Amino acid sequence: MAVSLQYLSKQPGQGMKAVKKTNYLIEFSLLGLLAILWGSSYFLLKIAVSEIPPLTLIAIRATIAALFLQAILIHRKESLPRDCKTRRQLLVQAFFNAIGAWTILAWGQQYVDSGLASVLNSTSPIFVFLYTFLFTRHESTTALKFFGACLGLLGVVLIIGVDVLAGLGQQVAGQMAALAGAMLYGYAAIYGKRFSNLSSTVTATGTMIWSAIVLIPASLLIDQPWNLDPTTNAILAALALGIFSTAFALLIYFRLIKTLGSMGVASQAYLRVAIAVALGVIFLDERITLVVGIGLMTAIAGVALINLPQRSLATK
Repeated sequence: MAVSLQYLSKQPGQGMKAVKKTNYLIEFSLLGLLAILWGSSYFLLKIAVSEIPPLTLIAIRATIAALFLQAILIHRKESLPRDCKTRRQLLVQAFFNAIGAWTILAWGQQYVDSGLASVLNSTSPIFVFLYTFLFTRHESTTALKFFGACLGLLGVVLIIGVDVLAGLGQQVAGQMAALAGAMLYGYAAIYGKRFSNLSSTVTATGTMIWSAIVLIPASLLIDQPWNLDPTTNAILAALALGIFSTAFALLIYFRLIKTLGSMGVASQAYLRVAIAVALGVIFLDERITLVVGIGLMTAIAGVALINLPQRSLATK
């Protein structure tokens, strides 16, 4: 684990050319691992949120992640940036990645069926493309990438079931909240590019510390968590959510922003659904229907198309 964490949080520029030339397969393996870690968060959230209010659970998630990442930072003898500009930027990143996105999604999912929420939450690669094409231009925006983003979303719809779209137009506020969360996730992937001078560990730690600083007082004020009496299962789910689905996942996330780019790392939104289906087949003896199989292939093809141009350039 120590070797893995050191590899994931490698300083930019250390071995980056080697990664692009000879270890690019590792980056796609990490993309799949990130999809697993974030995909499992829905299961963990379902267990924990039944006994812990959403805002308090998000605060716990951020705090556990911040403490875990700070321990890694100390072990690696790294420190957080002290200049005010970088600290302000980390606060903005915390809003896009966690404070705003998690809160608005948690609110919206109270009014939207989980299937439709998953589809709406999978639109972040399209938002990344639009942001990049219209405003930032920090990466290439080819027609192939846009087609891949749309193809991946189509795959998600096929996997979850076309009938989930029947709810579009109903409970509009909840649907807009789910879309807004996806937009925030999309912009987080773009905004995170400005931390190329920081290691993944520093960026992830700073982001979670800011999240905890904002979310803990809000939780104390609104939920009064001292009155809660959660079971062991809920506590263990919250711990796993903070350590694996947040801290470890963010180490991978900020690394992949540097190696695969904003759209590349956002494409894991499609893989999350595909991996959930695969896990169901392996562990729950579920069967893949023809439509779901087509959806899986479509989603994976979308991810491949999004990343193909960068991959080709990297291997030259």
